[in-house]
Amino acid sequence: MMNTVSKDYVIETQNLTCCFGSFTAVDRLNLKISRGSIYGFIGPNGCGKSTTIRMLCSILRPTAGIATVLGYDTAKDVNDIKQHIGYMSQKFSLYHDLTAIENLNFYAGLYSLTKQEQRQRIPELLSLLHLDYKEHALAATLSGGTRQRLALGCAILHRPEILFLDEPTSAVDPTSRRLFWNVIYELSHQGTTILVTTHFMDEAEHCDEAGFLRAGRLIAQGTPAALKRSINGQLITMDSTTPLEALARLKASGISYLDAYIFGKKLHVILSPNADTTKLDNYQKAEPTMEDVFVYYDKHEEITEKKEAMKI
Repeated sequence: MMNTVSKDYVIETQNLTCCFGSFTAVDRLNLKISRGSIYGFIGPNGCGKSTTIRMLCSILRPTAGIATVLGYDTAKDVNDIKQHIGYMSQKFSLYHDLTAIENLNFYAGLYSLTKQEQRQRIPELLSLLHLDYKEHALAATLSGGTRQRLALGCAILHRPEILFLDEPTSAVDPTSRRLFWNVIYELSHQGTTILVTTHFMDEAEHCDEAGFLRAGRLIAQGTPAALKRSINGQLITMDSTTPLEALARLKASGISYLDAYIFGKKLHVILSPNADTTKLDNYQKAEPTMEDVFVYYDKHEEITEKKEAMKI
């Protein structure tokens, strides 16, 4: 039975929770995802991204809380939800002894596409996914990035309204990642709502909104621009022979800072809002990346958890 659904949000959760015994994988998650948008779940492995996806796809039943997808209750309207979504897991099942086009034909049959729909849809996908020249190649012979694009094609054959992608670029090269995201953009422009999980912080830049997960908890969410603005302090980078030497200079200066961490070959420092930068030399002001945002909120959450533990 279909619930009343917001015209603005196609995915909504209220205190969505999933526990495995005494372990809480997802902890009171609250989401509102707009139709046609790209929403990214960002965070390290084991933070609850995949578990959330599985609950939204009605594969896992929540321990507590509510989730609706297109107005359907994920715990009750399982068959209704599966008709309207596409789901690509980290290990999407392709048949390696079938060619690319044979895999697409097989999944078209599973989705009950008519012969006419197959004749129209499959050439469209081969072109969209840059698979035209690989349609007769066995799936087993395809590169990792090409197999991922083929798996995506199988997941969207039936034109789902919502597409769930669970770490689709985790095992592909940078060129394939870029091509994959170009396809995601195209699907979004066509009106598909996309929820994608990743542990690559730079991929958050491609999302309309992103949510950072830590130990099953949503610690921050918003547009990339809003998340960057939310950092309470000025970001600078310090050059030195080594980042550790820069850290020693920072501490010796006595300047007030909120956090400092090694970022590649440089030291990134979040200064306190009223820090006196005249005490520093050899530094540059910098615009925060999404990785800076995650480090900032992750550190804030860690401090909060320690304070709560001390109260017990």
